[in-house]
Amino acid sequence: MINLNNQLSDWRDLALQFEQQINNTVLGQQKAVRHCVISVFARGHVLLEGNVGVGKTTLLRAVAQGLGGDYQRIEGTIDLMPSDLIYYTYLDNKGKPQVDPGPLLKQGDSLATFFFNEINRARPQVHSLLLRVMAERSISAFNQEYQFPHIQVFADRNRIEKEETFELPAAARDRFMMEINIDMPTDDGLLKELIFNSRFHDVDKLIATVETGNIAYYQLNELAQQIQQSIQPSAMLKNYVLDLWKASKYPKKYGIKLIDVEMDQLIQSGASPRGMSFLIRAAKVNAWLENRTTLLPEDLQAVFQVSMAHRIFLNPIYSYRQEQLMPELITGILEGIAAP
Repeated sequence: MINLNNQLSDWRDLALQFEQQINNTVLGQQKAVRHCVISVFARGHVLLEGNVGVGKTTLLRAVAQGLGGDYQRIEGTIDLMPSDLIYYTYLDNKGKPQVDPGPLLKQGDSLATFFFNEINRARPQVHSLLLRVMAERSISAFNQEYQFPHIQVFADRNRIEKEETFELPAAARDRFMMEINIDMPTDDGLLKELIFNSRFHDVDKLIATVETGNIAYYQLNELAQQIQQSIQPSAMLKNYVLDLWKASKYPKKYGIKLIDVEMDQLIQSGASPRGMSFLIRAAKVNAWLENRTTLLPEDLQAVFQVSMAHRIFLNPIYSYRQEQLMPELITGILEGIAAP
């Protein structure tokens, strides 16, 4: 364990080791792993999206294992209620009703990682409760306030099944620093490794190979502050960020064009100031991982898609083409705004 007074380079070495361990556990997902590592050191919540069986849960479990600290998981279901996150009731062996703390309260302020599996299966009431936990890291229950100073929420959803699911509201999605898509690797060598190497067939044993405790979860908040203070943008870069933000709201004014799209009717709502602050936080951590003390355009470009795409909402006439248009819009913004 490293003292926070030591140089950030020592922490960077641990962060890169942490990243490598996860890449050894989840093959072919280097970009997604880098984004998850960035979110850990930027102290942001993460939503993973992808098809069934592509490694979303394995990735999140590997991250939790590497961070250590107390970990809780809950499964999203149609009948899940907000109270199920706080407490559960049962009859003891004498037939008397009992109340025990639920997954949010069980570990108290030592809860480090909260994993919500298939979050889109849970009702909006559950999303509302989770929203407060993510935003304020606290919750009211049993006439008292519970604090979760170290909690980081990881959630996943699959994009295939739509029955008995609920779309996350904009306010909830905006609380996630990143929304990361996980796709199946395309390299034949990696695919054969995943299919035929028995190491990847037992997920529990695979996760157990990730070392725990090299990074102290309870020091991450303070470390994140040091990282943010150590990376500074130039005046020109600040103007670049402002242009990126405006272009995400008014793409037509910046000459961005998409095929068969009326650009002045495309955007219903753009990113909020909070969303832009998340972008900067993530970009600074990327710069730190790349051993830089100055924020560069490539740091912003590295996290722009995962930090911004879920904060840009298309008008209903184009929302059915979301999966096609959003990547094109993000690419158009990055290519259309000149970097300093």
